[in-house]
Amino acid sequence: MTALAVGKGEVRRRGARVAILAFGAPLRAALEAGEALDATVANMRFVKPLDADLAAALARGHELVVTVEENAVMGGAGSAVAEALAARGVTVPLLQLGLPDRFIDHGDQAQQLALAGLDGTGILAAIRARLPG
Repeated sequence: MTALAVGKGEVRRRGARVAILAFGAPLRAALEAGEALDATVANMRFVKPLDADLAAALARGHELVVTVEENAVMGGAGSAVAEALAARGVTVPLLQLGLPDRFIDHGDQAQQLALAGLDGTGILAAIRARLPG
């Protein structure tokens, strides 16, 4: 068994144009969207410490960076990525997907993620809406 390196993410899929940085449970949905878009998908694993090196490397090589988290966007993992990129002078369009700041109806996890647009279909739609051309 190999020990998990603290603060280090891993690229799970290589693609073009879009880099999806998944934090936690939405990884499977991010991989589904990544497959449909031929996008790079990283399992970021940690918010703190954030793998800022990986985030910056992916941002430099893609037209759009998308963060996906099962958390509120404001003050969440996407915000940490935005801060890390800004600190390194990396400028790239950033789409932050997470839980909306509103009540979500009760249901099982799959239903709630779909309502929040955090399933594969919702992630794919949000990215397609943001991509130019």
